[in-house]
Amino acid sequence: MESQLNFNIENSFDSCYSYCARQALDELPHSFTITDPSISGHPIVFASKGFLKVFGYTKDEVVGKNGRVFQGPKTDRKSVMEIREAIREERSMQINLLNYRKDGTPFWMLFHLSPVFSKQDGRVIHFVGVQVPISPPRRPRWLASGVVRNGANMCEEVDRVCGNTNIMFGSCRREVCSDTPVELSRVLALESVLDDSSRGLGIEETCEASKLERQKAEDAINKIFSVLTRHSELTGRFVCAERHSLPGAGILSSSLNISLGRIKQSFVLTDPHLPDMPIVYASDAFLRLTGYARNEVLGHNCRFLSGADTDFSTLYQIKESIQTEQACTVRILNYRKDKSSFWNYLHMSPVRNASGKVAYFVGVQIEEGCKNQDRNGLCPEMRHCSVVGAVKVAVRSLSMGAGPSRS
Repeated sequence: MESQLNFNIENSFDSCYSYCARQALDELPHSFTITDPSISGHPIVFASKGFLKVFGYTKDEVVGKNGRVFQGPKTDRKSVMEIREAIREERSMQINLLNYRKDGTPFWMLFHLSPVFSKQDGRVIHFVGVQVPISPPRRPRWLASGVVRNGANMCEEVDRVCGNTNIMFGSCRREVCSDTPVELSRVLALESVLDDSSRGLGIEETCEASKLERQKAEDAINKIFSVLTRHSELTGRFVCAERHSLPGAGILSSSLNISLGRIKQSFVLTDPHLPDMPIVYASDAFLRLTGYARNEVLGHNCRFLSGADTDFSTLYQIKESIQTEQACTVRILNYRKDKSSFWNYLHMSPVRNASGKVAYFVGVQIEEGCKNQDRNGLCPEMRHCSVVGAVKVAVRSLSMGAGPSRS
């Protein structure tokens, strides 16, 4: 499972840009990440050297993770929701955000998000996130020499509470390892002292990015897109910073991709309104089951799973259920990419949008030899229903709201 995810992450970047793209991006001094909304969890698929230096992580600790791991207890939830909304609407945005380094220290940064569009069909392929550290405002002279609190210097207060021990500011990544209630009470006393004075340290008050810092973010985005555009042309997968055409029919929005990515079972989504009813979404579990890569599946009819011994009467039964817009469950012999066969306990069901019209068909696959091996103790029929229900909720929720792509 992990090896398949790693393959998807590497393939996400390498299938769009030439083999020299990573090196070219690493030569840029900026702190930035590239994420893929089509992969479950919307993970980071590239992190620049500048990003790793600013946050203190290694590449292996970052790639494959969602950006939320850099948030902490004092990160503003409203700001996080604004970022999610920009992703849902597939638009650029800038926002001041409090993030945390690996060692737990918080710092203010200007976060600039920008979608990467496919020039051919207008689909969002990636998101680029640039991070520009915000210089803290200059503190008053009386504060620079230590916060005066009830006539006592802050440093003296800390020494009194903690006995000159090494101090790390609180964060969600710090674990308090106290063996006695006395040690724990001293830690809590320290945190109360720090919390009372945190305004002087500029943590709770929002830091605003300067015009220069905003311009730095814009310049970084322009340079990153210059590299991505040049190296996408070498692979024939042209990308751009602006959507030049509306997403083609059957192209899923980023928010729907993210919602579907939370469903862990094997399934595909097909579009009956397009010629040959192609697959428009394939789950990671489906890719693991069949051995195909995502780019080998999307845009193709499901018949590539059939082979010499597949029963044509079963295929006809599936076709008939699609034409009548009815659900059906069949046992069908399918084939993986390596030509090995497996019995597929397949359930097909129409997925209607908020207006009641069929928008997609979902096909849920359970390998027959594994159909009773569900960790939650669900029978195959219940597993089919759970996936179909989750897909219907995701599609209807999106179609009831505003979205740039058809659903």
